[in-house]
Amino acid sequence: MRIIARRTLRAFVGTLVGHRDQPAVKAALDAWFDEVRKARWQSSADVKRAYATASVVTAERIVFNIKGNTYRLFVAVDFDKGIVWVKWLGTHRHYDHIDVREVDHGR
Repeated sequence: MRIIARRTLRAFVGTLVGHRDQPAVKAALDAWFDEVRKARWQSSADVKRAYATASVVTAERIVFNIKGNTYRLFVAVDFDKGIVWVKWLGTHRHYDHIDVREVDHGR
């Protein structure tokens, strides 16, 4: 899968500089990126087979648990084109205040 954009993940990790979670969050996001980059998902069912704890919001919108569900990573997926768009990344607490059906990158 092609992931747009890794810089969003790096920027988020950058906001955690000096926080005790930063190394673990960076490692978890790096692992997620590497796994998804190698994936060849055809449907949300393929995602669920690889990530049982992922939440499929719609056929194209999926939320991943990062670092033991302390953080949430929300993406949009175009299975036909093999593209994953990072839409939102934050703490589980902040995730509870957004509507993933409506959120777009940067909001």
